[in-house]
Amino acid sequence: MDDERFRKLVTEAIDSLPSEFLSKLNNVAVTVEEEPTAEKLQKLRLHPQTLLFGLYEGVPQAKRSNYSGVLPDKITIFKNSIEKVARNDQEIRIQIRATLIHEIGHHFGFSEGDLKGR
Repeated sequence: MDDERFRKLVTEAIDSLPSEFLSKLNNVAVTVEEEPTAEKLQKLRLHPQTLLFGLYEGVPQAKRSNYSGVLPDKITIFKNSIEKVARNDQEIRIQIRATLIHEIGHHFGFSEGDLKGR
């Protein structure tokens, strides 16, 4: 899938979220990258072959105090990882939305264990 179409699906996923959910997002940018860098995987202590679909970087809302004048938190969606597991456009769309919701969960302060249902 070309980059423009993939980015459009990410925008559609954002737009598909309930407005009461979106209104609670605070200072978050959503970006698309082809894949995580080796340095990023190493920092996260992940194997270099790990398929990382998304990544939240920032200060979760639950841990914010005196939070002003800072760069936006960042949610990155990794295109190549998603394309490796999805067989068609519909599966890509579903995986993008699931990844976005997962990473937004981190923005709200949920841990990986919380999001995976321990």
